[in-house]
Amino acid sequence: MDMMKDSFVPGFNLPVGRLTRTPFAEFPEYHTSADNLDFINSDNLTESLSFLLKIITTLEGNRKWTNLSPKGEPQLGKRGLYGSVGGQSNHKDYQMALLWVLNLSDGNHSTLDIAKRSGIDFEVINEAADKLFNATLLKEL
Repeated sequence: MDMMKDSFVPGFNLPVGRLTRTPFAEFPEYHTSADNLDFINSDNLTESLSFLLKIITTLEGNRKWTNLSPKGEPQLGKRGLYGSVGGQSNHKDYQMALLWVLNLSDGNHSTLDIAKRSGIDFEVINEAADKLFNATLLKEL
C-alpha cells in the first residue's frame, strides 16, 4: 500500500493521510468511466481491511506509561504474569515484552516507541502493558 503523508492544496498544508493499493494514475483506467468494481478482488479488500484495522488498533493503543515499581524487577511470577502465558505461541516475545515495557515506561516512551525499539510486535507490547497495568505495576499518563 502506498501511504502519502501530506496532501497539498494551494494555500493549505493539511496533514492528511491516504492509503491506496495502487499509486495515483498507475493504470490507464484510473478515474475514468472504465474504472469499476472489476478491479477489486476479495483477497485485496480483506488485506486492506486488516491493514486499516491494525493502524486503528495501533493509534488507539499507543499510550505512555509510568512504571510504579521502577527500582529492580518486580516479581512477575507471583502476580501471575509469567504463569498466565504458558499456552501462547508468542510466549518468549511476551515475556520479553513485559520487561521492555517495565524498563521503558518512564512517561517519555509510548507503547509504539517500545515496540520499535524492542523489535517486538506492537500487539504483544500493548498486551504486556495492559497486563502490567492490571497488576498495578504501571500507571497510564
